[in-house]
Amino acid sequence: MSKAKIVVVGNGMVGHKFIDSIITDASADYEVITFSEESRLAYDRVQLSYFFSGKSAADLALTDANYYHENGINFVLNDKVVELDFANKEVITASGRVEGYDKLVVATGSYPFVPPIPGNDQEHCHVYRTIDDLEAILRSGKSSKVGVVVGGGLLGLEAGNALVNLGLETHIVEFAPRLMAVQLDEGGGALLRRKIEDLGVQVHTEKATTEIVAGDTCRYRMNFADGSFLETDTIIFSAGIRPQDELARSAGLEIGERGGIVIDNNCQTSVQDVYAIGECALWNNFIFGLVAPGYQMAKVAAAHIKGDSEQQFNGADMSTKLKLLGVDVASIGEVHGKTVGAQSYTYNDEIEQIYKRLIVSADGKKIVGAVLVGDVDAYGSLLQLKLNNMDLPENPAVLILPSAGEGQSAGLGVDALPDSAVICSCFDVTKASIKEAVAAGCTSMSALKESTKASTGCGGCSALAKQVLDSELALLGFEVKNDICEHFAYSRQELVDIIRIKKIKTFDQVLETCGKGLGCEVCKPAVGSILASYWNDYVLKDELIELQDTNDIYLGNMQKDGTYSVVPRVAGGEITPEKLIVLGEVAKEFDLYTKLTGGQRIDLFGAQLHELPLIWRKLIDAGFETGHAYGKSLRTVKSCIGSTWCRFGVGDSVGFAIKLENRYKGVRSPHKIKFGVSGCTRECAEAQSKDVGIIATDKGWNMYVCGNGGMRPRHADLLASDLSEDELQRYTDRFLMFYIRTADCLQRTSVWLENMEGGIDYLKEVIINDKLNIADELETEMANNIKNYQCEWKTTIEDAEKVKRFKHFVNSSDVDNRLSYIKERAQRFPAPRAQAEEINIVELTQ
Repeated sequence: MSKAKIVVVGNGMVGHKFIDSIITDASADYEVITFSEESRLAYDRVQLSYFFSGKSAADLALTDANYYHENGINFVLNDKVVELDFANKEVITASGRVEGYDKLVVATGSYPFVPPIPGNDQEHCHVYRTIDDLEAILRSGKSSKVGVVVGGGLLGLEAGNALVNLGLETHIVEFAPRLMAVQLDEGGGALLRRKIEDLGVQVHTEKATTEIVAGDTCRYRMNFADGSFLETDTIIFSAGIRPQDELARSAGLEIGERGGIVIDNNCQTSVQDVYAIGECALWNNFIFGLVAPGYQMAKVAAAHIKGDSEQQFNGADMSTKLKLLGVDVASIGEVHGKTVGAQSYTYNDEIEQIYKRLIVSADGKKIVGAVLVGDVDAYGSLLQLKLNNMDLPENPAVLILPSAGEGQSAGLGVDALPDSAVICSCFDVTKASIKEAVAAGCTSMSALKESTKASTGCGGCSALAKQVLDSELALLGFEVKNDICEHFAYSRQELVDIIRIKKIKTFDQVLETCGKGLGCEVCKPAVGSILASYWNDYVLKDELIELQDTNDIYLGNMQKDGTYSVVPRVAGGEITPEKLIVLGEVAKEFDLYTKLTGGQRIDLFGAQLHELPLIWRKLIDAGFETGHAYGKSLRTVKSCIGSTWCRFGVGDSVGFAIKLENRYKGVRSPHKIKFGVSGCTRECAEAQSKDVGIIATDKGWNMYVCGNGGMRPRHADLLASDLSEDELQRYTDRFLMFYIRTADCLQRTSVWLENMEGGIDYLKEVIINDKLNIADELETEMANNIKNYQCEWKTTIEDAEKVKRFKHFVNSSDVDNRLSYIKERAQRFPAPRAQAEEINIVELTQ
């Protein structure tokens, strides 16, 4: 008996998912052939933006020829299907090839919508859909300074990220009043805009482009309906998608009023034996523009072809979590006030730039929707409450409020989820599936991914999947591993031990010794921090620079307008008149905003990238050093005036603060560290809110540890009393190095202590009584760290090649002349956004 023949038109992510579903258990019963108009087999379009940060086409590939050959799948590349002949059950390609079928699956996907703007078809105008598109954008980027994305939705912001990675001055032009208008409410959209603009990307909303003509200062000029314009060298259109239904339409399949191939719950079209799946399919008058619903359709179509009519497509959840231009964003359910009687809880932290809104039903018992920007940790719990129609806790606000303890959650625990809860919507992996996989022997995320494919699609479920995995392992009596990421089967603490014992000095050596792959945005900065903590090497060395974040890369904190702050060290808050004069002269010459900080030093704001080396050369010549305000390191040692001047002082707090700051300056750690030294118990230096707090007594010094200010203040614990300066210094050496050894990534000392078994009593045993017999090691490690100290800015300005990095554009020495300022209280401030836009428009039209 001959095999039934299945033809799959389209080999994108959804077409490939269908093939995978057929291969799973019935490939022997079918002959399968797939056609792709592209030159390569299916690849991950969700991760396309990584193409601009180093991933190759091979890295993005979802399959290869060997996999298809091994499973008996035939494929044809570079040949588009142009005709469907239902009467003879055949497809005809552009090359003239005719292929018969028993079952036909149309998975033609979608195409980018390009607004009908005169001039939209010029050489450097692109869409953002395929790897070929990205390669064309890459070529344009090499001859461009300015880039514009038309469209402020999900794909538009991804395209904006591509332009940023190419080093272009980047603009987002959006017709709607806000970014991501479909997924976000007004508050979420406003914060997303603010965070993106803080990264230097300029956002233009409510702009309708009327034409694209030749520019004066750039290659093109985009004229807008309101009379304003914008000049650019390259344009990416990402204004939405349309179903790729031309083939089906010409063949006579039923098409929706606004496009899309009409399908039923079995993904069947209006013609027998013909199915449609993915973004070309219209179900219940709805096109699903995410990959997860397409995957569900693929599974349903495959099941129906095999004779299983029980699996049906009944719609899909459109919730999403992603990172756009480095900003965490999530949207769940209905967020635009369409649900009658719905009420909402809103948490808006303008300082930390976090926005959360929880919309609940009129009776307060169910989730209607949620918007999360800046902090999306609650996404997994909120989504499960929504998907499983679970009742909310008595006070739903706790689901979005800052948790009682960092690293803890006031939300839903995974144990409360039903077994039917879908953890990974891309591959329809339930909690029960994960439990079964763990029972069958899966003990790691890599094994779980291989077994269930959970977290291998969009990746949005990875945190929740890991929580379920760990919970199930713990219930079965397994030790739960806290691997730092998929590239290292070790926790941060274990990596610290490997690096210090083997004396590893680079990330590549760490990978070679105990890792795999190329690394990621989680493990690279973590390893970079560990290397800096132990070897204190120059962070801008060629082999270390890829591990640094935005601030460390340019040795300065980026501000909201894309400029940087300059923060020289002022140890203990003590400064000579001569140095004060130098700071004033520099601030005046470069027109910098000056501010005395709570850390008792002077910050200078508003320096452009190209000005940083010029400013620091003047400061270093005057005897200043970097204050490491940009690093996860010692920031300041705050002090009161102490016994030198104060009539209540019993200790020289200033002198001791300067001694400590000069000793520990440059020490890198899991998170920033702050000290305080008070000359008496009146505590004017607020030492008990610091990571290390020191208070003078008539018998010596009291040492407090693990205090914290900020969003969740914590009073420091007393570690030891009446210490000499030498004793306190030894204990501080041990304390800091023990923290560096054992803390998690980005964990403050306060949270580290709270999570430490035995708490402050155990810490005393380790630091004071040397319970672990490592005190000498810790002191030696700190001594080596101190010995290797260097002022990173001094090293940088003495290296002509490093100084070249401090320019605005990759292929040009031009500077950014579009920054807008106002004068207030005799100093320069960034202009408010509305005013800045008005200023820029005036400047552009003059």
